[in-house]
Amino acid sequence: MARFSFKLPDIGEGIAEAEIVAWHVKVGDMVEEDQQLADMMTDKATVEMESPVAGRVVKVAGEVGDQIAIGSVLVEFETEGEDAAVEPAEEVPLADGMVEPTPAMEQAIPTTGEEEQRGGDRRTAEERRFEERSDPQRRQAERRAPESPAASEAEGRAATDKTQFLASPAVRRRARDLGVDLSQVKAGSDRLRHSDLDAYLLYSGGAVPRTGAAKRPDEAIKVVGLRRKIAENMQEAKRRIPHFTYVEEMDVTALEQTRAMMNADRGDNPKLTLLPFLITAMARTLPDFPMLNARYDDEVNVINRSGAVHMGMATQTDSGLSVAVIRDAQDRDIWGLAREIARLADATRAGKASREELSGSTITISSLGPMGGVVSTPVINRPEVAIVAVNKVEEKPVVVDGQIVIRKRMNLSLSCDHRVVDGWDAASFMQELKKLLESPLKLLSMR
Repeated sequence: MARFSFKLPDIGEGIAEAEIVAWHVKVGDMVEEDQQLADMMTDKATVEMESPVAGRVVKVAGEVGDQIAIGSVLVEFETEGEDAAVEPAEEVPLADGMVEPTPAMEQAIPTTGEEEQRGGDRRTAEERRFEERSDPQRRQAERRAPESPAASEAEGRAATDKTQFLASPAVRRRARDLGVDLSQVKAGSDRLRHSDLDAYLLYSGGAVPRTGAAKRPDEAIKVVGLRRKIAENMQEAKRRIPHFTYVEEMDVTALEQTRAMMNADRGDNPKLTLLPFLITAMARTLPDFPMLNARYDDEVNVINRSGAVHMGMATQTDSGLSVAVIRDAQDRDIWGLAREIARLADATRAGKASREELSGSTITISSLGPMGGVVSTPVINRPEVAIVAVNKVEEKPVVVDGQIVIRKRMNLSLSCDHRVVDGWDAASFMQELKKLLESPLKLLSMR
């Protein structure tokens, strides 16, 4: 047998370390070549690590949440000696948190008939007992598992002998779940039925207090991966940036009519949401307000104003919020923006977005669609100096030319870094943005 040490490769330019966000193997597992070993995260990009060899895992570096240096051993394997493609690894000191195998893991683990029935489960009996004790969902499922007919009948006979009344096993189980003493329930015939139990609960003052939902078990969730990055970034943004938020209400009736008309004749183009129109309006307005389309390096006190609009798009994923970047938004038309929005959103949610697609934004837009609320106070995506949050569209009665009419209205919330952006600048930007959004023909005809 030979040893092979798989070292963490350079998974991003200039990256010194990466975080373990998920393990897909453990010590003692047999793995095939190209089998997924672990998910490693740097910045906001998650990279899947695959095994370069086939063999048995004998050591792994660290636990979920640990930082592993580039070039250090991630996984050590025991491989077949005759495999010419695999050479014994040189002795490399283990990283902090490296797990040493127990003597039981070093020897072959026999497979019993019970393990074969479990599909080759090679855990020890103690490991299985620990997992069963520590898994609340498993315990809850076992408590709800239906009893065998024989057990149910035996339970019914025993209870009958003790209390001198008849009830089916189903009625007894229901009473037990409700916490009702069946000796207090009056039977309408020779045996207690569900209707008797209902009558007791409704009319006999024996109703059992019930809540609308079952109590969830307490949980301790380790903050790792993208969730940890979000927490760190938000903490730094609120600690270092003096935010202020300006909110403006806009009439989007004509814009919604234009969007519906374009969607009705879109051909092979993606369906339009409001987002491409909003990004277009922002890209057309920002050249007159360069202080908003900027990044502030507060370590050296330098404001870098960007000539191009690299629009950050806040995207919700299963792991948390990521910001994908639409490069050179000012050069794209409505349909081009819609296609890029869809592409980036799909890649980000699938964890396939590249490092370049998740960095370098100069201003960010965040939208929750119909759930956008009335007003929001978005947190700036540091080191940017401004972010726009899109709130929901609502029909409201408003006065137009002295008449009360129903119009579609929407609030936009703009948060700015007060070290860089003055209130007058923010208000002026929003008023210009409002003019474009309320005049969609002008918005679409501008170049």
